[in-house]
Amino acid sequence: MNPESYTCMAEVRTGVDEIDRRLVALLADRFAHMRAAARIKPDRDAVRDEPRKAQVIANARAHAEALGLPGDVIVDLWDRLVEASIAYELDAFDRTRG
Repeated sequence: MNPESYTCMAEVRTGVDEIDRRLVALLADRFAHMRAAARIKPDRDAVRDEPRKAQVIANARAHAEALGLPGDVIVDLWDRLVEASIAYELDAFDRTRG
């Protein structure tokens, strides 16, 4: 995939669809890590870790800005991603240990 070589919207859409498939696969990997965290953390109160959340979001912003992406947009996306991950981890904790 090379967006600079695309000549029609069909190519753009095919490229976006492929990226979306890869993103979902990466999210599946991320959520597998949340299941591991739910298994490893000593208690339910340890699931929400605000300093870690801030660090993850700051890391995403820095990486995005280094790539020329808008930091504020990435911060919004990552805040939602981390909150969804926390909710998923809490559910996994409750299902396996609650």
